[in-house]
Amino acid sequence: MEEIQVERPERAKLEEMGVFSWPIWESEPKTFDWSYGEPEVCYLLEGRAHVEPKGEAKPVDIAAGDLVRFPQGMDCTWAVTEAVRKHYRLG
Repeated sequence: MEEIQVERPERAKLEEMGVFSWPIWESEPKTFDWSYGEPEVCYLLEGRAHVEPKGEAKPVDIAAGDLVRFPQGMDCTWAVTEAVRKHYRLG
């Protein structure tokens, strides 16, 4: 299984990717299971979360300013510790 990839890009890269035109998803603090039926790239505007993949992939802690790539087929548990607001792109 592929790993979750996290980076902290410069604003110029985010603008080049068109991140600020992507839809927004929000969540209050909670824990939930999630399955990625397709790849997702997201950019956290606010908040913090711990994402624990099932299987061999390593868990990650993500926070505002992180650009995160989730591979297709990943099953994981999200623990949102501070309300999250993120731009996201599927596929």
